Amino acid sequence: MGIIGSTIKPFKNTAFQAGKDFYDVTEADIAGKWAVFFFYPADFTFVCPTELEDLAAQYEILKDMGVAVFGVSTDTHFSHKAWHDTSDKIGKCDYAFLGDQNHALTKNFGVLREDSGLADRATFVVDPDGVIQIMEITCEGVGRNASELVRKIKAAQYVRAHPGQVCPAAWEEGGETLAPSLDLVGKL
Repeated sequence: MGIIGSTIKPFKNTAFQAGKDFYDVTEADIAGKWAVFFFYPADFTFVCPTELEDLAAQYEILKDMGVAVFGVSTDTHFSHKAWHDTSDKIGKCDYAFLGDQNHALTKNFGVLREDSGLADRATFVVDPDGVIQIMEITCEGVGRNASELVRKIKAAQYVRAHPGQVCPAAWEEGGETLAPSLDLVGKL
């Protein structure tokens, strides 16, 4: 797909966020920040509320890490509000939900299912320069793990802050990293 390392395209979507009026979000609003775009197929569904609730449980950690979080589906911001107001699981979500009924943002990230008009179950992490650093796409019936998302963002933030270092598999914050060099070739 070639999306890792690409820059996000301009967008403008209306957000619903608990305790706030509806507001517009554009690429300028995330400039200089880390951001997560957490696409899901539709409001009022089955796997979606479980993973959105799981993300809500990590939201304070993500905010403390300087990460803006956006739940995104092709529903309207009005539908997001209605779901938030009627679902115990979604009612726990304090992050913003972007309406994408015209499919512009979903197409920008390449996760629109043309046959149904719904988004794939996909996560994108964008760095402060607007560059996509992490992506994950799962099939319809497989929910994501927000703790693993947090771990991956910590690794991406570490690599950005420490040029020349990389994080090995299952790296956790404070763990040993690697400095790729000729000395390591064939020794791992």
